[in-house]
Amino acid sequence: MKLCRTADLRGGEVLAKTVMTPEFQVLLSDGIILRPEYIEKIKELGITEVYIKEDQKFEQEVLLLKADLESAFHKKVKSIIEKHTYSKNKELMELSQTADNIINNILEENEIVEKIYDIRERSSDIYEHSISICSLATLTALKLKIDKKDVHDIAVGCLLHDLGLRYLTIKYVNQDFDRLSNVEIAEYKKHPVYGYTALKNETWISEISKNIILYHHEKTDGSGFPLKLKTLPLEVKIVSVCDTFDEMICGIGCERQKVYQAVEFLKTFRGHKFDSRVVDTFLEFTAVYPVGSEVLLSDGRIGKVIRQNKEFPDRPVIQIIKGRDGSLISEKSMIDLIKINSIFVEKVLE
Repeated sequence: MKLCRTADLRGGEVLAKTVMTPEFQVLLSDGIILRPEYIEKIKELGITEVYIKEDQKFEQEVLLLKADLESAFHKKVKSIIEKHTYSKNKELMELSQTADNIINNILEENEIVEKIYDIRERSSDIYEHSISICSLATLTALKLKIDKKDVHDIAVGCLLHDLGLRYLTIKYVNQDFDRLSNVEIAEYKKHPVYGYTALKNETWISEISKNIILYHHEKTDGSGFPLKLKTLPLEVKIVSVCDTFDEMICGIGCERQKVYQAVEFLKTFRGHKFDSRVVDTFLEFTAVYPVGSEVLLSDGRIGKVIRQNKEFPDRPVIQIIKGRDGSLISEKSMIDLIKINSIFVEKVLE
């Protein structure tokens, strides 16, 4: 599936995820064929992006959480956090169980630490973002063989890490921060403090989780915020990597980037802004080119990623769809980039 702007829909597309109102009422169910009148209606309701299905005939997408589970967790997290008002935190305790449910669903997958996962750029929904980094940080922590109790605390911290965004009045979605005023940037950088202050006196949440809420934007070179710390707990370092990556691909606090751009950012600042061991562990299971991505190959042909190669996140299996002259390839033609070292991905096509 892929994220598509409603402005780009023409009718005939198949919806990949259910479209719901803020009150959790179903507007359009997944699997429905989008007719022009449906598209106009969701535009009128202010829905700017939806997920649509792509041709999955040859594609083998591997996800950390199945779509139906992710949707269920999204509803739960959203319903809990949206009830929250400053210092009224009783309902937030339920997220501790939600964190365990996410961990258990990840652990149920066979060979969980051996797979390469397709992580796609998405809409800038803060609840989806929290669930995503909860999953990413959980898997990173498991691969680093961190104690199960600490994995739980990491997961809880991830679900609550952006609680402080609820107190902001500025726009922070898909924004180029170089164009914001100093006042707006300063306000955005307060959100970890807002979230931490709301929960610092709660006894049901661990110090690890509280540290994640306060420090998740800190960097090991001291360039982060709000305190510009350089010495950080391992749990915070894990969340920092996962949060930065996921923010980039969904456009929270920055302009939205492609997955390969976010991967390159982590590689560039590995050992500077981010802990090297954490980055290396994270990139072991993160596909540089998610299944369904259209790519230009170094030999001039265009293809679509249909499968990942274990232990080689940047060398997937490609189905060729256009020749060097731009002509469509009708027959099924596939190349495995770990078997043909002379060909590589030149760039991802929009």
